[in-house]
Amino acid sequence: MPTAATPAPLALGFDADDTLWHNEGLFSAAHTKFQTLLASHHDAATVDRALYATELRNLPLYGYGAKGFTLSAIETAIDLTGGRVSPAELRELIALGRDILAHPVELLDAVPNVLAGLATAGHPMILITKGDLQHQERKISESGLAPHFLATEVVSEKDDVTYRRVLARHGIDPTRFLMIGNSLKSDIAPILRLGGLAAHIPYHVTWEHERLATPPEAPGRFFTLASLHELPALVATLT
Repeated sequence: MPTAATPAPLALGFDADDTLWHNEGLFSAAHTKFQTLLASHHDAATVDRALYATELRNLPLYGYGAKGFTLSAIETAIDLTGGRVSPAELRELIALGRDILAHPVELLDAVPNVLAGLATAGHPMILITKGDLQHQERKISESGLAPHFLATEVVSEKDDVTYRRVLARHGIDPTRFLMIGNSLKSDIAPILRLGGLAAHIPYHVTWEHERLATPPEAPGRFFTLASLHELPALVATLT
């Protein structure tokens, strides 16, 4: 058993979307199609601003994910067209959300091998993701990664309160916990505020709501990696 001389193994938390598998690119493509659909009514920048404002206003009700995006897109289209959006166009908007929900899981490079190696090394691992419960559970199942994790947590928000609750439920000391993810706002900053460690692996596209104007400052606890390939070496160093 761990003692004062032999601390508990470093526990690892993984974000899912855009950390283990591709996600935001699907939403970016849907946004482009949405702009095209409303091009005869407004320019792309106006459409983007209106949709983003609607999504933020609806987050407390719809949460994150494709279903909330679809409802917000329909609402935005009605508003921007003065109610003149056609049934056919509404069907196109519904199809945008359905395409995201039905899209197969595409793992990022090196994910299966890296997770298998870390699990073999004895690191307890938890998957912590936010979004629509049914959609996230389907992606977790289709990914084939679930056996690597001690637990999978689908949460409505990723903030200090949520992380504190998850870590307490699994008996994990925040100072012995490393969170890995692509979002500075959701994956990195909350864990650093709790005294834990965080590894940021940037994805090539990030939703505006997940950005931070100023990166967190936590020397010795905050790391930026070019890819998941670099994670085992970091974990070995921290261990």
